[in-house]
Order: sequence, then C-alpha cells, then structure tokens
Amino acid sequence: MNTYKQVLYKIKFHSNICNCVRLKSSKVEQKARKQLVILGSGWGSYSVLKNIDKNMYDVIVVSARNHFLFTPLLASTTVGTLEFRSIIEPVRETHFRQSDHFHLAKAMTLNLDSKTVMCKSLLKSELDYEISFDKLVIGIGAISNTFNVPGVEEYALFLKEVSDARLVRDKLLANIELAMHPSISPEEKMRLLHVVVVGGGPTGVEFGAELYDFVQEDIKRLYKGQESYVQVTLIESNKILASFDSRLQAYAEKQIKRREKFHLMQSSVTDVQAERVVLKTGDVIPCGLVVWSTGVSPRPFVKNLAIAKKNDRTGQILTDRYLNILLEDGTTSDSVYAIGDCADVHDVPLPCTAQVAERQGLYLASMLNHPDQIKPFEFKSMGMLAYLGGYSALTDIPKFKIQGFPSWLLWRSAYLTRLGSWRLRMQVPIDWLKTLLFGRDTSRF
Repeated sequence: MNTYKQVLYKIKFHSNICNCVRLKSSKVEQKARKQLVILGSGWGSYSVLKNIDKNMYDVIVVSARNHFLFTPLLASTTVGTLEFRSIIEPVRETHFRQSDHFHLAKAMTLNLDSKTVMCKSLLKSELDYEISFDKLVIGIGAISNTFNVPGVEEYALFLKEVSDARLVRDKLLANIELAMHPSISPEEKMRLLHVVVVGGGPTGVEFGAELYDFVQEDIKRLYKGQESYVQVTLIESNKILASFDSRLQAYAEKQIKRREKFHLMQSSVTDVQAERVVLKTGDVIPCGLVVWSTGVSPRPFVKNLAIAKKNDRTGQILTDRYLNILLEDGTTSDSVYAIGDCADVHDVPLPCTAQVAERQGLYLASMLNHPDQIKPFEFKSMGMLAYLGGYSALTDIPKFKIQGFPSWLLWRSAYLTRLGSWRLRMQVPIDWLKTLLFGRDTSRF
C-alpha cells in the first residue's frame, strides 16, 4: 500500500514539474514574439493578416468591420445579382492565436513615442482603451470624397461597404414599389425611377451596368410597362474609366450612349437636394436616388496623425519605398507602416486600387517574416477589368486589350478565381446561376 502511494506521489510530482516547464516555455515563447497590430480589414490589411507568420508575431486586428469585403463585386449586390454574404469573408476565419486578438473597434489616436494606439469600441461607445505594439500596420482605407458639395452627406448614398450596398438596394426597391401606387403621377414616377450616378470610375460604371441588367431582365418581367419610366444618368467631369486604354474608353462610351434611357453627361454636380441634383451648368435633374462615387478622402484617424501627408484632397500618409511612414521632419519610422488607399509612396504615386493594396500587404508580410531579405516595394499592374452590362466588359492588361462578350467571360472567370475562400467560390457561381434561371430577388425587408 505504501509502495502504491509512493508511485502516485512520484507521478503527481513529475506531472507538476512538466506543467511548470510548459508554462514557463509558453511565457518565454510569448515574450519572444513581437506584437503586430493591424488597423483595418480591407485588401491591404487582410493580405498582411493571411500571410504573416503567426509563430513570429502575436497579431492583433482592430477594425470597424469583422469581415473582408471583395469590393470588385460589390455593385452586383445592389440589385440582387449576388447576395451580400457571398462576397464577404469573416476575419476570424484566419484563426487568431487568441480569440480576443480581434477588436471590433476603431483607432482614434496614435502615440509614436509610447507605441500605443487608442481605440474606441463600436459596440460600447464609452469604452476606450490602449493597445501597445512592436509593429503597426495602418490599412484603414479611405472614404468617398464629397468635394464639399452641399447635400451629399444628407441625400446621396455611397458604395464602399456592404452597408452602403444594402441602403442602395433598399432605396431602389422602395422607389420602384412607390412608383406603382395609383396616386403617383407620371412626372413623380419618372423622378422616383431616375437614378443619378456621380463618378465615372469603375465603381460608378459597374453600378450603372448592374442597373441596366436589372431593368432589362427583371423590371421588364416583374413591372411590365414600367421600364419606360426608368432612367439612369452617369455624370463625370472628365472621361469615364480614365485609367483604361483610350480605345476601351471609347467602346464603353458608345455602349452606354446607345442604351435607351441611359445618359452620359460630362459635367459636375454643385448641389444635391432631396429630390434633385444641380449641375455646374445650372441644369436641374429630378431624381429618386443619387449614388456618389468620386475619389477618396482621408478618415478622421489619418487626418489627426502628426506625420507627413500629401497636400491634396486625398490627404494620404506618405511612406518610403519600404512602406515605412514618413515623419514630419523627413525621417521614417521603422515600426509603423501604411498601406492601401490611406497611403501613398513618396515620389512613386500609386493608384487607389484593390490590386495595389493587396500587393502591398503581400510585400509587407514577406518583409516582416524575413527581415533579412528586404527589398523596396515595386508595383507592376496586372491589368484592369470593368463590367459594362449586357454581358459585355472591358479587359485592359499589358499583353492584350479586349472588349465585349469574350471580356465578360474573362471578367467573371478572373474574379471567381480571386475570391478568398472555397466557400465564396461556391456561393458566387450559385448566385449567378440563380439569377440566370429565376431572376433577381426583389424582396424588401
């Protein structure tokens, strides 16, 4: 009996020793890992998060949304071609070391001296707290630039987030249903069903393309005789799709202008009101929905940073070619980086595209994983795609440029392969197939 007790005692003693060793080892490993804080969950930040070596870093993400959004297909959700959840990927699917390493919050201020970020919870507004970092990645993107045009914030809708697309879809369906009421005059019906799109970049053009498909394939079918009241006006002060090849631009203009009730206007908006927009020429356009998609502007966090920034409307953070932020005295910070739409490389201006942000994220993750193999960031465009509606698209890549139906096939194939997970690669083609066979879902809730 005594021998049995002695054996049990020895087993327990050795078990306690092993547990202590493991605990100490875990603490040593945690101390050895640096703390990397990532602000944002867009193309750049998400790219860093997916590719960073989590054995080297404790990764903490602070973002106002808990998902990654595949923005090239966002316009398709505004009319129901795709469903909202088909183009978003939960950030937590990247598997954090600890579940509290993701914060649904927004960064308020940055203290470079103490290496801390002050954050505010989005779920409890009075909850403020600090997060310390060894390395910080600022990738919070930008907001739409209103150019201080009166009424934009109050009466126009944007197209940057899923929440924006939901508002556009809800307003569009509400206007269509309201236009069916017997007390609505033909003039009021024409106003309700007139959509004004401000901005001729890829987002504005592709939203117009989705509207065109919606009118041709669903409004004609579900609201017979009402399609003649629907109008879409695309307003751009310069050329539409300015970053595309001139021949492709001309093709896009031709396609839009040939469509009945679709107008392309070269002007600028000076005032947005509840039921109309006013142009620089003095013309007034009655409308039921205004979608604003022009340029980028800095978020409040970026505005408040006391570091080097561009002296233009974008207010972007300036970085060196290694994506380190530039300080006001011209030096760089070796612990803070900025990527995506909120930043630009000094003397090497880059376009504000998902492609640039994603490549910057890949570069930064590689540099942090292999600090002994540092090379300057270089960007070479893989090309651009844009959907025009009616199974027609544009493809502008270095090796060739095509348009029409073959380009539409390439557009869909390319974006399908670029989706971040197999779940989305299954959901998106299923949505496309449902739309083709049964039409778009016009339920409003």
